[in-house]
Amino acid sequence: MNEHARDPRLVVEILSEALPYIQRFSGKTVVVKYGGNAMTEDTLIDSFARDMVLMKEVGINPVVVHGGGPQIGDLLKRLNIESRFVGGMRVTDAETMDVVEMVLGGLVNKSIVNLINRSGGKAIGLTGKDGAQITARQLRVEHQSPEMTAPEIIDIGHVGEVEHIATDLIEMLTARDFIPVIAPIGVDAEGHSYNINADLVAGKVAEALSAEKLMLLTNVAGLMNAEGEVMTGLSTAQVDAMIGDGTIHGGMLPKIRCALDAVKGGVASSHIIDGRVPHATLLEIFTNAGVGTLITDIESTTD
Repeated sequence: MNEHARDPRLVVEILSEALPYIQRFSGKTVVVKYGGNAMTEDTLIDSFARDMVLMKEVGINPVVVHGGGPQIGDLLKRLNIESRFVGGMRVTDAETMDVVEMVLGGLVNKSIVNLINRSGGKAIGLTGKDGAQITARQLRVEHQSPEMTAPEIIDIGHVGEVEHIATDLIEMLTARDFIPVIAPIGVDAEGHSYNINADLVAGKVAEALSAEKLMLLTNVAGLMNAEGEVMTGLSTAQVDAMIGDGTIHGGMLPKIRCALDAVKGGVASSHIIDGRVPHATLLEIFTNAGVGTLITDIESTTD
């Protein structure tokens, strides 16, 4: 700890700055998508768990949705099961889906639950199959080249998209001071399991809960402009325009669309924040500066 961090005047200043945000967001729901570096580096793992506990202690209701792609890939490799990808999505046959459920619903989910509990919180791990929270359908992947008269439908197996989110179980747990930790596995009417992108699940959970905030932890500082500066305080209209003119493209586009759709679906604000920064979620919620890109449906805003 550095000398400035030991200065009690600085501690008081920080608490004073946080107070209006605590008052503003007490009783509100914040959905956090947890993944990337924040899930694999020890110091970031510890800071994330403490962040969730502190949020709960000051009256905010955090709901965690987590990924686990690297962990799935590692176990598949150890089991000598080949990983194939189409359009960035893992082709998931029945054998691979078994591994996905073991890793996401077991190893990763319970590890996060344990970390939050050790930090003084009360976390409960779930998958979308528990209480049929996440009703899913198979994701249709289309490919079309100029010479084709109709798109080709590519079957990538047990990869799904969200059809419906049931919130009764999540709301019951948060009302009883638990922190729900949700693995992004859905189920269809026939009982088939589906692996769903964690960003998309987090966005749909946030919409269903009418959350105050959706926070997507990433491995970048946020949405950058041409000068390499983080853009924030963006309205949905501004983001739509930047998608339309190609300013937002490539790997950031799916995450931005997820954040944008959540706000259009009723979430007060979406945040794309740098999960490589310790205590990133607290910095974004409780400080004036923030640490990422904020999207709302208001033309101009501040954190």
